[in-house]
Amino acid sequence: MIPAGFDYHRPAELDAAIGLLQEHGDEARVIAGGHSLVPMMKLRMAVLSHLVDLRDIPDLQGIEFGADSISLGAMVTQHELIAHAGLAEAVPLLREAALQIADPQVRYLGTLGGNVANGDPGNDMPGLMQCLDATYKVTGPDGSRQIRARDFYESAYFTARSDDEILTRITVPIPAAGTGYAYEKQKRKIGDYATAAAAVLVGEGSASIAMTNLADVPVWSAEAGAALAAGDREGAVSAALAAIDPQEDMRGPVEFKRHVAGVVLRRAIARALSRVAG
Repeated sequence: MIPAGFDYHRPAELDAAIGLLQEHGDEARVIAGGHSLVPMMKLRMAVLSHLVDLRDIPDLQGIEFGADSISLGAMVTQHELIAHAGLAEAVPLLREAALQIADPQVRYLGTLGGNVANGDPGNDMPGLMQCLDATYKVTGPDGSRQIRARDFYESAYFTARSDDEILTRITVPIPAAGTGYAYEKQKRKIGDYATAAAAVLVGEGSASIAMTNLADVPVWSAEAGAALAAGDREGAVSAALAAIDPQEDMRGPVEFKRHVAGVVLRRAIARALSRVAG
């Protein structure tokens, strides 16, 4: 199928993009990589009169290192996350997860901002950003504000971002030296969403656990992280599984998803612990 007709805009400045959203309201939508929006438009599940392409806006590009955090432009691609040597050294969990997203063709165009902004519970990066305790910068007609990834997701495809705001940058704290990490994902085939996935960080006296596609939002469990930090692996697994709410779909029934969630989480915990240096 082909999408319904629309006007295509490609602004070169962030203010211009926000202005277009204000001018056209519900009839306009921004596009980053397009891997979620374009299929919906082809199926006529999303019918828009105006498409605002963010590709030419410099403010949304680049990877910047600070003393204890990294700022990632929303239009940084999954391929850039994989290829950037400094980023792979500072936050190797990002590279490990990006390598498991779809396939190389998708990763060359798919963007970090697009992956985290639209609230799709099957996307890999939202749970990962919660595990890393990332912060999102969103900018709209009233200026910019910061939203923690752990507070951003409200339900499937609904987030704390307003319709006239654009997610512009993601700030990721740099984990302490020696922190163990792992992203474990089970999927039916190459390119598919996860049946279940788990992101784990574990360091000296601290840990963080998040899970993907096991509820209508990514699931970060403070209780699971606290249990793992205390050395209780099975307690961490039990707490994480208590926090998820999988639904039956083409990837399997609820009990199967719970089983897979336990398997991938135990694998992720074991691999993260094996990487702890101290």
